[in-house]
Amino acid sequence: MTSGLTERRVRRGLCAALPLLFALAATAAEAIRFDAAELERIAAHGPWPLQWAPDPGNRVSAHAAAIRLGHDLFFHPRLSAGRRLSCASCHDPARGFQDGRAVARGLVTGIRNTPGLFNVRHQRWFGWDGGNDSLWSASLRPILDPREMGGKAARVARTLRSKTVLACHYSRAFGKPPDADDPHFMVNVAKAIAAWQETLVSPPTAFDRFRDALRQGDAQAAAAYPAAAQRGLRLFLGRGQCATCHAGPLFTNGEFGDIGIPFFIKPDGVDPGRQGGIKRLLAGPWNQLGAHNDDTTGNNATATKHLRPEHRNFGEFKVPTLRNLTLTAPYMHNGSLATLRDVVRHYSELDEERLHTDGERILKPLKLSEGEIDDLVAFLESLSPATPLPPPGVPAPVPACRAP
Repeated sequence: MTSGLTERRVRRGLCAALPLLFALAATAAEAIRFDAAELERIAAHGPWPLQWAPDPGNRVSAHAAAIRLGHDLFFHPRLSAGRRLSCASCHDPARGFQDGRAVARGLVTGIRNTPGLFNVRHQRWFGWDGGNDSLWSASLRPILDPREMGGKAARVARTLRSKTVLACHYSRAFGKPPDADDPHFMVNVAKAIAAWQETLVSPPTAFDRFRDALRQGDAQAAAAYPAAAQRGLRLFLGRGQCATCHAGPLFTNGEFGDIGIPFFIKPDGVDPGRQGGIKRLLAGPWNQLGAHNDDTTGNNATATKHLRPEHRNFGEFKVPTLRNLTLTAPYMHNGSLATLRDVVRHYSELDEERLHTDGERILKPLKLSEGEIDDLVAFLESLSPATPLPPPGVPAPVPACRAP
């Protein structure tokens, strides 16, 4: 009697489980079998997150007091001339530290799209034209420029001194009180902001879990990755040759290229892109070749030392990371493409007449079908978190600066 009852329960349990088993079998059947070369290339896009190391050019990188100070100043509008703008006005945490505009306000009005800030510690050049060679110099430029925040050392120093906790964190980080007459003062402020921005790391995505599952031979975990994204990944690695420029765990080689996006500025003029960025970087006082670089070995200035603006750099723009794409629309250096589908279609229907004629030609129109466009978009979407990222937490103050 008991045996028969148990058998009927087992049969009922199996019947209830059959739909799930069939679904798993169907998913496994849809899974793409990547060859050894493809698996090696997939593995090269991880692991994620990357190992982190402090910036040798910023002596307060990873310093707790500097991180807390940088966080507070990033959101503080009193650094700006009108006391209305902060760094967060354009780099909104709710938008992946972007602003959702086609082009930014201020210095690049009508020209450049605001880049996101996640994972900036791993970048080599900063800005669409690479006009800065450190995160702290990239943070300093918009604070000082009168067409953006218009910050002044005297006003910023008063802001820090007006709040005991800000002054305390500054003193703890830099070993002296905020002083507008100190030639390093505004650089120190920027280095604190950079120290906080370095902590902005995005979490693993569906692609990362798939990549890790392949490495571990976990077929069940790999089967959770949508078939469309797998087909898009194969296109990305193969016929699309996207990984030539969007390489490694960051999905960027960190360099610059011409991808056929117009660089004309209305009503008349052009955006020189990387060529102008190199000129600005070498002419400015804040690059790694100057006195504010804290790397006593000078190793982090090697690339800057060998930079020269060349004709081929005209109209080239930075190859952006593909991580967190769904958070940072619109796309391209001028924000001219509204959706990821528009981006993929651009490469599918590429106008080769817009590309440089000198140098090696990498890009060709992909001529994708609608289904292939769907697949490539599905893959690109898998490089972003499935749910919105929560705002970053407020770093704890150092104990000596904690308000009573």
